[in-house]
Amino acid sequence: MDAARVAAFRKKLDATGVYGPFSKTEDPAFIECMGHAGFDFCIIDLEHGPNSIRSAQDLVRAAELSGLLPIVRMPEEAHNRIGAALDIGAAGVQIPQVTTAEAARDAVRHARYAPLGMRGVCRYVRNARYSATSKSDYFTAANDALVIVQLEGREALDNLDDILGVDGIDILFIGPYDLSQSLGVTGQTQHPEVVATVERITARCRERGLAVGTFVESPEDARKWHARGVRYLCYAVDVGIFYSACRDIATALQG
Repeated sequence: MDAARVAAFRKKLDATGVYGPFSKTEDPAFIECMGHAGFDFCIIDLEHGPNSIRSAQDLVRAAELSGLLPIVRMPEEAHNRIGAALDIGAAGVQIPQVTTAEAARDAVRHARYAPLGMRGVCRYVRNARYSATSKSDYFTAANDALVIVQLEGREALDNLDDILGVDGIDILFIGPYDLSQSLGVTGQTQHPEVVATVERITARCRERGLAVGTFVESPEDARKWHARGVRYLCYAVDVGIFYSACRDIATALQG
């Protein structure tokens, strides 16, 4: 993890906002394309798709080489693997289906070394340059990794204020698809109830001074939520972006 790049990311997050896609492929070339295209970050997805910690390590390398900040989304109920994602060099972890303050505290605890948490201690890992980084430098810098918790359902909504009170959360991410399912309108991310709920959560986060993020699928939606104070904007998914580009080209060629 490049501490200077993380610091620059935090500064841009607060000032103007950051943008990046989810990645579900195992091919580092997709990650490099995102970086060369000018995105700020990518979310290497271990919750949905074929990736593992092993394949994610090469994707993290590709992100670093192309100027992206690599975030790893963990599988659900895998707090004990947070340290593994950070060991391979992820600059942050994104934790799905956080529904209680206790779950949020547990995520922070697994992402931080003492005195901020109780992450399993090992410096013979890629993130510490396989022990080339001094102990003091590594354990200090490692504690600056981003912790992003995803709020996606009714139970989380009921516990929102308690979750927002947990120390160590850097960004609260609103998952609109799972949120739509919990509200009884599965997949309807533009449904008025879903939009209103995201707006309420965003306003509450801003009152508490916590950065908030969400998933968008069009530049128009990105601009809309940015205007409402969302600063961590996850734009679509690499495979979907590639499909859309291929479809448009094929349509143009055959039209």
